[in-house]
Amino acid sequence: MISVGFCAKLWDIISGSKILTASFLTYPMLRTLSQQLLSVVTGSYVSGTYSIVFVNCPNEQIARDIARAILDKKLTASVNILPKASSLYYWNGEIEEATEILLLIKTKTSKVHLLSSYIRLVHPFEIPEVFSLPMDQGDVHYLKWLEEGMEEE
Repeated sequence: MISVGFCAKLWDIISGSKILTASFLTYPMLRTLSQQLLSVVTGSYVSGTYSIVFVNCPNEQIARDIARAILDKKLTASVNILPKASSLYYWNGEIEEATEILLLIKTKTSKVHLLSSYIRLVHPFEIPEVFSLPMDQGDVHYLKWLEEGMEEE
């Protein structure tokens, strides 16, 4: 149930009182909601809505297979396959060296967990390297295209 105090503060916000800033700081949900609303109204981008996911693969065929699979599942609309990344890492107490293929996967931040889980299922490595970074900025038209490419039909 919504409290009377919350409704009173919300009314103050709507009616334009000076409590606006304090309420956004007090209620992070309102700040997030206001950013999303601003994004919809102005066509601007809310930082962190999309992420780039990095995945190393042992060879190009596996990289292509994973890229096609995640595209088919609408977990992304765009994957870059970058050849020949030299990797050095510890494995079982030893320094290993390998040439790997790097996938750059652009997706919605809300899909990163599902994408990561799927990659762990299909990837041949015992512990695949999967990590993401939020996009701070991006071209609005590109991001709209990216969003549309991930919509379920």
